[in-house]
Amino acid sequence: GVNFGRGLSRSLALTGVPVTSVGSLDNYGLMTGLSDQQERVQALTTFKDMYSQAIGTGPVMDYLAQTGLDVLRGAEELKKAPQLYKSNVEYADNPIAQSLRDAARVHLAGLGSRILYTQQGGYDVHANENPTQPKLLGDLAGAIHDFWDDLRQHNAADNVIMMVWTEFGRRIKDNGSGTDHGSGGIAIIIGDSVKGGMYGEYPSLKPEDHLDGDLHFNNDFRQTYTTLLEDWLHLDAPEIVNGNFDKFDFIKNGH
Repeated sequence: GVNFGRGLSRSLALTGVPVTSVGSLDNYGLMTGLSDQQERVQALTTFKDMYSQAIGTGPVMDYLAQTGLDVLRGAEELKKAPQLYKSNVEYADNPIAQSLRDAARVHLAGLGSRILYTQQGGYDVHANENPTQPKLLGDLAGAIHDFWDDLRQHNAADNVIMMVWTEFGRRIKDNGSGTDHGSGGIAIIIGDSVKGGMYGEYPSLKPEDHLDGDLHFNNDFRQTYTTLLEDWLHLDAPEIVNGNFDKFDFIKNGH
């Protein structure tokens, strides 16, 4: 897995699973400020030894040590992606577009990554929501369009599915100039292997159908993950989602 953006989302943090986090693919690497190759090799060796010696001194240090070693391996692999990439798609100059460009470059480099993850911040607004939200959604839509255009131009779209999901929902009633956090959210599944349509029902706006002032969800998000895990990634879902959940039928047969 590869995360694009600063820091590592909790969605990708699991002991024993190597995930590399990339702020900018063009500037990514360790000790890149050292121009002398021998000096850089020596610094990287010291870095590796420092983390290697920590193994076996407790669960926290084990985690840190393995993370350090995974970073070293990931850095060397990911450096290949920009060198292999050519495209006439011009991504916008905003964080989500640049992150999806990096995701496209890693996918097209064929490095074996199966999960490419990024996030778009700025939606946590409780006031002045109207001027902020349309700009964010416009950036997101443009980035997604360019990402798929890029993959299709390289004939590399058939084995990709994109899942766009919200971290939180919104209250139904406004608070004066915005809306506060609420339960329920939306997931959008995109790809040539997806059967388009709405899976579930649009939640009712009738007050008697609200869930403590929120739209009442009618799908369990674990159904969506079960479908992707089993019908797309061909993994056993129950151990991952902690239970058995009915699947949706949004993956085309043969994938």
